[in-house]
This record gives sequence, C-alpha cells and structure tokens, in this order.
Amino acid sequence: MPVIACRAAVCWEAGSRLQIETIEVAPPKEGEVRIKIVSTSVCHTDEYTRTGKDPEGVFPCVLGHEGAGIVEMVGKKVASLEVGDHVIPLYTPQCKACKFCRSEKTNLCSKIREMQGKGLMPDGTSRFRCRGKMLHHFMGCSTFSEYTVCAEISVAKVNNSAPFNRICLLGCGITTGYGAVLNTAKVEPKSTCVVFGVGAVGLAVIMGCVKAAAARIVAVDINDSKKEIAEKFGATDFVNPHSHPDKKLKDVLIELLDGGADYSFECVGNVELMRTALECCHKGWGQSVIIGVAAAGEEISTRPFQLVTGRVWKGSAFGGFKSRDSVPKLVDEYMDGQLKIDEFVTHEFGFQDINKAFDVARDGGAIRCIVNVQQ
Repeated sequence: MPVIACRAAVCWEAGSRLQIETIEVAPPKEGEVRIKIVSTSVCHTDEYTRTGKDPEGVFPCVLGHEGAGIVEMVGKKVASLEVGDHVIPLYTPQCKACKFCRSEKTNLCSKIREMQGKGLMPDGTSRFRCRGKMLHHFMGCSTFSEYTVCAEISVAKVNNSAPFNRICLLGCGITTGYGAVLNTAKVEPKSTCVVFGVGAVGLAVIMGCVKAAAARIVAVDINDSKKEIAEKFGATDFVNPHSHPDKKLKDVLIELLDGGADYSFECVGNVELMRTALECCHKGWGQSVIIGVAAAGEEISTRPFQLVTGRVWKGSAFGGFKSRDSVPKLVDEYMDGQLKIDEFVTHEFGFQDINKAFDVARDGGAIRCIVNVQQ
C-alpha cells in the first residue's frame, strides 16, 4: 500500500512556529483509516501544546484536533467507515466495548488513551515521517496535515452535504461547551447560569444554556468587546470584573442573582476563577462545572464549607458526549438550523498562513480561525 507525500504544518520543538513541510504519511494499519483533511481550526489547546506548557506535549509533532475531511483509505477489519465517507476526527474516542463506553456515567473511553497521550498510534508507532525523522501524532487526530491517520474508534462519519470549513469546529470547542450544559450539568428550564470566559467554548456554553431554556445567562469576561457577541448568542447579562474594583467578583454575582447561580461554567482554565465559579453558586444546590484546562501543576482549592452547604464541583470533557454516536447528530442539528456554527467563525486562512491563524487566535482577535488545508 502506498505511502503518501503531502504538506503538513510541523512543530519541531516546543515554542517554535509551525513549519510547512513535505511529510510521508504511511498507510493505515488494522483498525485505522487514512483521512484527507479538508479544513481544520486552531484551538487554544494547540497553542498551549505548541508553547511547551502541556506536560504531555511531545515533539516533533503534527498538531491539530478540530478537523474534517474524507476517508482516503481504510485498514484491515475497519467495519464502520468506507473510502469516500465524510468524517470528523475525534480526540475522545468511543470503542463501545470498554467499561467506560458501556457506562452511561462517562464518555471517557480508555481503549487507546495511553498511546494517544504519548503521541503514538494504538500499536505504539507513528504514521508520520519527515526528513528521515519520526513525527508524533497529537490527540489522536493531527489535523494540521493534508493527510492523517486515525484509529477507527476516533472517527465520526457525518452528513456528506455538510461544509467541512464549519463542521470541523465540532471536533472540540463547540461540542465541549454545548455538551457541558446539556449532558454534564443538565441545566433545567428557568435556571440561572454564569459563564466565565467568552471565547468559543464560553459561547457554546451560552448556546447550550439557551437550548436548556435558562432564565438568566450571565457572561463574565475582562474584555468589554465580548459583550456584544455574548448577547448575540443569548446572554442576558454581562459582567466585567474590572468594572467592580471594590468588590469581589463572587459577591457581585451573588448579589446579581439573588443568592447565587444555579449553575456556573469555568471556560478559561484559571484556578482562581474556578474557585470563584464555585463560590458564586447558590447555597444548597448550586453546581459548578470546570471546562477550562489549567496549566500543568496547578491545583484548585476552596473551603470545605462551600461543599458541605450543598454546592457541587465537577468537570466535563468533550461535553460528556459519546463521540461517535453524538457528533453526527450535532452535524445534523447544524444542517437543520438548530445549532450555531457559522457564528463562531471570524477568520479563514489558507494552509500556508496557518501561523497567521495562530497569531490572530493568540492576540484574542478571533473566536475561531478556520484553516482550509486543501486550498
């Protein structure tokens, strides 16, 4: 079976800018598929890993985990996918056989987690080479390449008429925030909610709160320019902590919501903000969901009294969605006009300008930057 030579954006070492290189992509092995990536997006996690802050980051590697494309080749014993299928790679797999997949309480499939965390395919090897060197995979996806190889259990087959440069966003950010509301928190109608951070994930949380018919949705961000987009997505209130220099943020929110929020969502990855998100919740029943990824080595803390008096602290990964089962349904919701995706896209770039996409995302001037790999 042929090795493919194609372009990829390679991160050779922590802290370096991506280099467009010609790499070799090996054929898929048993239980794998090779995918022609059409569009991808730049997520905070890609930048976080590029900088070397992620302790699981391994280099050199091909980053990227919000992508969409077409199955180009299937390996042996692949039963759920065929050449020509339109697909979204998934950093959260779904083998449907492990105890996690069989449980209704979690979506954290354990089948290939160990090797995925090492930047390798399930058999402990890589399908990428460049300049005679092995390149590591990233989050089981590596969508910053014209072709990538993924495990079958890490790929969702989706509607063939859906636009690649929109549905790629369902590979992470939108799904993560939206599902945290509907699956993890299970927000009820008429609830009060606080959303910390108005980036892509925070906006997806707001969208989920609207879907759940929450009565009050308070967006919190230190950038006043985020107010308009938060309200466009359905926020009823906007709070900038800097506008209340003489008050603790939790006290501002508790006063605004008559004792605190029914639900709060931390979408930034700041451990102090995580504490505030818990402590602004209502005594007796308030629930706070951690979505943001904190820096390596960080720890969270609060007074036990906060929990003893009825507040709940929990986390959410990939929105609690069983990935292969749920992502195709989200694509269909988008195609039926029931799910916002277009509104998240603020910039589009050709593959050769992928570093510009990183620059714009890093500077806070974007919600999501699409990179059209095949242009």
